[in-house]
Amino acid sequence: MNIIISPAKKMNVREDELDPANLPCFLSKAETLKEYIRSLSLEQARTLWACNEAIAGLNYERFQTMDLTGRLSPALLSYEGIQYQYMAPGVFETRHWDYVQKHLRILSGFYGILRPLDGIVPYRLEMQAKVKLPPERAGQEEITSLYGYWGDLLYRELVREDKVVVNLASKEYSKAIEPFLTPDITYLTCVFGVLETDKEGRPKVKVKATEAKMARGEMVRFMAEHQVESPEELKGFDGLGYCYHGELSGETEYVFLKGKL
Repeated sequence: MNIIISPAKKMNVREDELDPANLPCFLSKAETLKEYIRSLSLEQARTLWACNEAIAGLNYERFQTMDLTGRLSPALLSYEGIQYQYMAPGVFETRHWDYVQKHLRILSGFYGILRPLDGIVPYRLEMQAKVKLPPERAGQEEITSLYGYWGDLLYRELVREDKVVVNLASKEYSKAIEPFLTPDITYLTCVFGVLETDKEGRPKVKVKATEAKMARGEMVRFMAEHQVESPEELKGFDGLGYCYHGELSGETEYVFLKGKL
């Protein structure tokens, strides 16, 4: 069973806490993206990143001096977003690290797909960024998205050894996997929300982005602590006041609600 999660925009160097175990499997393709971003002007890069001047300046400088094999931090410690704060890998025990290294995969617009102990450097490149890359093969059109750049590579790497995928990623990143799913793959999305009513008074599940990120981090921690090996075991998750609701769930979607129905 593999678990997929999204990266976070905010990153840092954490090279003194834990040594990386490997380099990312698609390092050469990350090198191509690095050179592409280096070729942009600061204003072009800022447009690509859709961020303010301070963030653009920081990341532009990062790319100008970037070495993808030096000053590396384990991927799971490098990201500092809400999901990672609630996962709290900084206090993982050895058995937790063993579990996530085996089961957890981070989808990345820059690196493609990462194992928790892959050594990486801080970068900024969201999967939905609009790029303009030359064709990789004769007869191919210009590449204008990272979805096109990565194609089915991430999916094939993800299901190479395991046919069960638990999706804890945002739609931006799960879109890099879902178009390639085949019938032999068990693909289960976890939804974290609250029950509300629409204008007609019908119940509906409302997902709030920040709370969902918190819950995804808690779910990864729950899986690592309980050494979860099957989707059925996910139903026991009760972090942050969430509870599994079978009547709203199905074969491809597990719904967890917070609060009373």
